[in-house]
Amino acid sequence: MSSDRLYFRQLLSGRDWAVGDPIATQMRNFAYLIGDRDSGECVVVDPAYEAGQLVDLAEADGMRLTGVLATHHHPDHVGGSMMGFTLRGVKELLEKTDVAVHVNAEELPWVANVTGIAPSELTGHAHGDKVAVGGFEIELLHTPGHTPGSQCFLFEDRLIAGDTLFVDGCGRTDFPGGDSDAMFRSLRYLADLKSNPTVFPGHWYSDEPSASLSHIRDHNYVMRPQTLEQWHMFMPS
Repeated sequence: MSSDRLYFRQLLSGRDWAVGDPIATQMRNFAYLIGDRDSGECVVVDPAYEAGQLVDLAEADGMRLTGVLATHHHPDHVGGSMMGFTLRGVKELLEKTDVAVHVNAEELPWVANVTGIAPSELTGHAHGDKVAVGGFEIELLHTPGHTPGSQCFLFEDRLIAGDTLFVDGCGRTDFPGGDSDAMFRSLRYLADLKSNPTVFPGHWYSDEPSASLSHIRDHNYVMRPQTLEQWHMFMPS
């Protein structure tokens, strides 16, 4: 697909939408809009804050929202209660537009529990499944560790990595459902991808908002361990 046809926006919470929301500003989450300009279809990744505004942003660009992709179940990505606040997230979005919500099958009960969305309203996927958006496809990669069903999205030489992999560091594994050994295996899987996509993380925790996978392989400290034994020494549980 030509770069002119691909519709892609990386949006920072508290700056590009949910402006003035102190939690959004503090958490520095990214949401993403991905679409096909020819068909006018797009999906949104991780709409936790002021989800209706993300629908409006897409519509202002002439795009029609056809789905939600969730990297994992934490409230700052899909909505729910955190830090004494409640984020309406995906549930608010579904009140505005009726679209499919794509989650990893292992994450489905967690997403349902934290958002209050009925499991029947969620679409569970396996590793390697693809979601069509207009004339192109987004591949869903199961990358457990941060949560049991964390997933990344690979498309058109881009990788949306959620909280599995940041430009610097990776997601925590000490929350419920976290698994340090699984995180190591997921990081090695991403490091071994044959292509060199640009990595777009779930949070802006680095100087730059994105970086090539080759740069991250060379500079991100979590990519240094090559074996599980080295990982245990480097990142003790």
